[in-house]
Amino acid sequence: VQLQASGGGAVQAGGSLRLSCAASGSIYSIGVAKWYRQAPGKERELVAQITDDGSPSYGEFVEGRFTVSRDNSKNTVYLQMNGLKPEDTAVYYCYMGVTTARPFSYNTYWGQGTLVTVSS
Repeated sequence: VQLQASGGGAVQAGGSLRLSCAASGSIYSIGVAKWYRQAPGKERELVAQITDDGSPSYGEFVEGRFTVSRDNSKNTVYLQMNGLKPEDTAVYYCYMGVTTARPFSYNTYWGQGTLVTVSS
């Protein structure tokens, strides 16, 4: 299984970006999916997560600006980010719990990260 994250870029404060994370491989089902971020010199922190039934939750710093969603038919998770601030600058990583079909097993996977840069 591989996770491919995309959608990062450079925007000005107040702008928007939509991150995508697509899983590929011998996938039977995807459970919880999460977005983390890591800013230079800081620890990785949880941005948002969405359960297999679509229930979202967010880090406190999100303050209603981000929306996590998923399209199970495409094995893809999204993070819509609005009202971006310079402090949102970080590498964003996706994470998924995946049940594979062959062999039938459950493992967790990380995407490669996509850089988001927000200028003031």
